[in-house]
Amino acid sequence: MTEPVDPLVPLALLVALLCAALGAWALWFVVRDRAVVLRQLWGGAVVEAVLVVQAVVLAVAQATGDREVDGLLLWGYVVTQLVILPFAAAWAFAERSRWSSVVLLVAALTVAFLELRLLQIWGTL
Repeated sequence: MTEPVDPLVPLALLVALLCAALGAWALWFVVRDRAVVLRQLWGGAVVEAVLVVQAVVLAVAQATGDREVDGLLLWGYVVTQLVILPFAAAWAFAERSRWSSVVLLVAALTVAFLELRLLQIWGTL
């Protein structure tokens, strides 16, 4: 019998792919010396929505599962991920220069790397 797939893995891959796409889009704007546009912020909102779904799935999995993880560490990473993109979006919206694209790029890459760390904490990697 095969082992069931951890519900966190597909969501983590989706978050990582979305962050990579958002980061590439922001990098393109950095290279072209352009400020962030509203469509990019909507892209960040899509990533944020997936992060919220992931937080709910993690809460259910932690409450019903038999995994022993450090809850404070796990939820510290989850909350940090949930805060980074809205903060970066507000900063990028206020900063109407090329640096707004840099801020969005750094935020997308940060969330992607935090996602890898979240998988390590959860015990998947």
